[in-house]
Amino acid sequence: MQADSRIYYGHWLIVAGFVTQFVSVGAQNYSIGAFMVPMTQELGWSRAEFILPRSLGQFVMALTGFYIGGYVDRYGGRRFMLAGLSILAIALFALSFIHAWWQWVVLNGVLLTVGAALIGSLVVNVTLAKWFVEKRGQAIAWSSMGVSFAGIGATPLITRCIDTFGWRVGWQAMAAATLLLTLPAALMMRRAPEDHGLSPDGKTQAQLAAGGGARAQADFDSSVTRAQALRMPAFYMLVVAFGMFQVLIPVVLFQTIPFMTDAGYSRDTAALMIILASVPALVTKPVWGWLIDRMNPKPLGAVSAILSGAALIAIVFSVQARSDIWEYAAFMLLGVGWGGMIPIQEVIWGTYFGRRHLGSVRSAALPFALILGAGGPLAVARYQDVVGSYDSAFLFVAGMSIVGGLLILSLPRHDRHRAQGRPQQA
Repeated sequence: MQADSRIYYGHWLIVAGFVTQFVSVGAQNYSIGAFMVPMTQELGWSRAEFILPRSLGQFVMALTGFYIGGYVDRYGGRRFMLAGLSILAIALFALSFIHAWWQWVVLNGVLLTVGAALIGSLVVNVTLAKWFVEKRGQAIAWSSMGVSFAGIGATPLITRCIDTFGWRVGWQAMAAATLLLTLPAALMMRRAPEDHGLSPDGKTQAQLAAGGGARAQADFDSSVTRAQALRMPAFYMLVVAFGMFQVLIPVVLFQTIPFMTDAGYSRDTAALMIILASVPALVTKPVWGWLIDRMNPKPLGAVSAILSGAALIAIVFSVQARSDIWEYAAFMLLGVGWGGMIPIQEVIWGTYFGRRHLGSVRSAALPFALILGAGGPLAVARYQDVVGSYDSAFLFVAGMSIVGGLLILSLPRHDRHRAQGRPQQA
């Protein structure tokens, strides 16, 4: 790898991150709704029982992320991705043979989640935050387009596969796709540009000599450790704010297909709603990334969260009214809000804590944030089992997202020097 390479290697990492996040989120979230009705009908489970492993998976993901975060800082993500794709493929294939609920819990709630966590957003975004500083928002936005593309590619394909060949073949197809797509991407991963004689954002030696790397150097020098971050009030505000926002996403992804089919729509129409949300989430991510690199990300984060909550409220009432045009518009609006969530979150974390120890800091937040959101999908499914409707539960989740947006807006100004015990600099 040469410092004067025509294409900055960080751009290849964006491509790798796109692919691995497509697979990770597709396996955990976007595809799960397509399996709910056929599996619960054949195996005799309630919807709450079906969703329980995904709530358990939030705890498993938190523990996995907490363990690997510091190691990603030191060793990079390739070894974790290679292990993760193997675990994920085995778990997906084994799911096609289950007959008992405990098998579903172990394979989906534990093994699938561990594998997905090892190839997913923590590893990808921590890596990209080290390779990009000035263009961090755009880099993470382009990479996280893989998350939205899962809704466009994974959801309709797996729905059609299940409806044609059965849910057991659906799990096997996902296992094969995991191996085919993720192995080349995992082999591309690298820890940090400095390891290879490169500089963040692909700065040339001439640009560095002219002071072009000052921002990246300052970001590195003022980075805080996990212990220092845990003493900062902003750490806990970020955890709560993004936790309240993020719970909306798995709730909608897991429950949209049953929510729509309960209301009398076909499974193909229900899957189309996921596409309608995913397309604007996909195409607006570069726009969000461009804005993030040029503006204060806190107001943008508030807009993203509040817009998502308002869209979910509109979805509930438009489905009640059986208004197709408003349903389409509401799901598309939801996608616009979703589009900003990942890049905004990662840039805010990097802005507050720096890139040097970002893996360990982000992993310390995972137990708090994921546990906060773990009960959401399960509670919504349980509510539907008891009441027979999703409406009030969806409205409550929408309200949480709006409150999360207001918390993001109220975040204090970041001050790494105070966390490090050093005098503030003018």
